[in-house]
Order: sequence, then C-alpha cells, then structure tokens
Amino acid sequence: MTYLAKPKLHHPSLRANQVGYTRRDYEGKVSTLCAGCGHDSISAAIIEACWELNLQPHRLAKLSGIGCSSKTPDYFLGNSHGFNTVHGRMPSVLTGANLANRDLIFLGVSGDGDSASIGLGQFAHVMRRGVNMLYVLENNGVYGLTKGQFSATADPGSKAKKGMINTDSAIDTVSLAILMGASFVARAFSGDKHQLVPLIKAGLAHEGAAFIDVISPCVAFNNHDGSTKSYDYIREHNEAVNRLDFWPNKEAITVDYDEGEVVHVAQHDGTWLRLRKIRESFDPSDRVGAMNQIQSHAAKGEILTGLLYLNPEAKDLHAHLNTDHRPLNSLRAEDLCPGTAALERLNASLR
Repeated sequence: MTYLAKPKLHHPSLRANQVGYTRRDYEGKVSTLCAGCGHDSISAAIIEACWELNLQPHRLAKLSGIGCSSKTPDYFLGNSHGFNTVHGRMPSVLTGANLANRDLIFLGVSGDGDSASIGLGQFAHVMRRGVNMLYVLENNGVYGLTKGQFSATADPGSKAKKGMINTDSAIDTVSLAILMGASFVARAFSGDKHQLVPLIKAGLAHEGAAFIDVISPCVAFNNHDGSTKSYDYIREHNEAVNRLDFWPNKEAITVDYDEGEVVHVAQHDGTWLRLRKIRESFDPSDRVGAMNQIQSHAAKGEILTGLLYLNPEAKDLHAHLNTDHRPLNSLRAEDLCPGTAALERLNASLR
C-alpha cells in the first residue's frame, strides 16, 4: 500500500517564525489514522506549538511506543529526530537518549494502552525520576489497533462496542503522575486547541517531567451509546452486505469555553462529554489541593482540564545525578578514562 506524500514546495506567502520556518516545515507525512480522529488534532496542536515556540526541528527528539497514538510522531516534525520503541518501553529509551544528549528537547508520545497497561511501571518511574521531557498521553480509553477492548483508563460502567460493560476501576493518569513526582501535570481535550497549544508550549519549556493527558475520542471503536469517551459511530445508517470496515468522514469536534465553566460536548453518536476548565484562581502549585480537585470533580462525572499541577522549583534527572553539563555523547576518551591516578584517588576516597 502506498500513501500520498505532502509536496515539498511551499507557498511563498506562508508566514515564517523567528527562526525562518513556516508551519509546513513542522509537518510530517500524511496521516493514515481514521478521518476525524482526535489524535490528528493533537498532532496539529504540536505543530502549532513548536512553530510558535520557534523551535528548530532538528533540536527535538520524538519517541513513542506501540498503538494508534504512537504512530502519530510520523505525522509531525518530519525533520526532527525520531524513534519508535517496543510496546510500553518508550520512557526508558527516552531516558537513555536524554542522558546521552541533554541538549535536545524530548517529546514522548504514548497512548492509554501503551502507558497505563504494559508500560505502567515505566510511566511511573520516568515521572519520579524527573526526566526532562514532555510526555503526551493520547487517551481514548480503548485499544484501537486490536479492535476495541477496554484500556486501563476506561471508566467503570463504560460499554464496549460489542456490548460488554467495564467493571474494572480506571487508572487516572494525571493523579498518578502527580503522586509519582511529575512537576508539570495537565489535562486537555483534543478538540480544544486554544487550551491544548499553550499547555504543549509550557510543557516543552518546563525543566523536569511534564505530563499532559489529552482526552482523544476514537472514531472507530468508542463510538456508541454508553461509552464515556465516545466520538463517532459506524454502520448505523448502512446496510452491511459484507464484512468490510468503513470509517465515515466526520468533522472534528472542537470546543472553546472560559475558565471555571462546564461545557457539554455533543458527540456524533448522541452521547455527551462533560468538561470543566479550572478557574483562574486555581493554585496549580498546591499538590494536595490539585489531587483533591481532580477527585472531587471526577466524583461528579466531570473531567477537569487545564494546568493541574506545577512545581516551579523542579529539577531534572541531570541535576539529581549531578552529570556533566556537556552532553555525554560529546565526551572524549580522556574525559571518560582519566587515568590510573584519578582511579587511585577515587579508591582512596572510599577507604
């Protein structure tokens, strides 16, 4: 199967940022995700944020795991460094890359299956170690590549496409990130670019472990009545004559609302998603207060969005380990092997 490539020639009137790049320079390949997928809205927000931050694409390293979400780095920043790891192992590979070259800006992209199931342990440890990165979780509550099983973030009582009801408790990734020591924690909705773009910009600029959980509805497998992360549905208006799957084109759902307001977002299947944006008076530096707010609103069926927690005095992994200020991949042999005299001094200090 072949896919159309985006043209390399850009319109001469496209506006460039301060480092001479247009938005098109931050794009990647043509997306192969289902039309209307919230993940594509997140990719667009990342492109916008990097353009506005005047980031040079070659200074950013993007890493991902396995899943629909982990395909998305192919769709943005095509001229940056990239690595697609095995399932759930993105955090450890990113940690190694960060230790080797601290001069790069690190962006980890993952999904709720990749992070909250097989990668849960790695997710917890990369947060507590304070690796200097932005971790974007594209959260739809379902396994899209394996046809719609519940993920670990699916809410109790959620109804699967085939009718099964989820009886397991959901893993709240923002609460877990705060508990494990992340110093920047936020949640957003993929359709609210006015909120998401500034959060991505702030997360990329933050020194330490930054985490954004983005609710990103699945157009294929979470599109039915009873799903708490629904977005679209299939076949309701079709007479199926064979076993082919078809995802109809839908307009992406977008919202724009003020701080402190609750918005009821109508999904294509007639269900509703309730989002509350935190008030301007909310204190994101209060770690305990942030966790209380998250849980109290969740008890009312509301998804709290915005910057939930920020530690302005955070330090990253390099500060914790007291590593050399030079990137480790630039050290010479004499830096790494200073000789027998240095070894003798080290051994003497341990006696």
